Amino acid sequence: MRTALTIVFIIVSVALMIVVLMQEGKENGLTGTLTGSADTYWSKNKGRSKDAVMRKITVVLAVLFFLLAGALSSKFID
Repeated sequence: MRTALTIVFIIVSVALMIVVLMQEGKENGLTGTLTGSADTYWSKNKGRSKDAVMRKITVVLAVLFFLLAGALSSKFID
């Protein structure tokens, strides 16, 4: 059982790293607003669905990561 959980844990860890690295940065923040190059409504919402899906996948993988880490550190799994 521990071996199967360890393999799943490794797969979830690698998937979590890939999903986090695939997300776009939010570098336009305050400097874009101050210099007048802030995004318009249409450019802001253009990629919103992809960002929302990536965020949800990240949350699910992070929860799985912590649950598996807790299960693997438990004394009850042989």
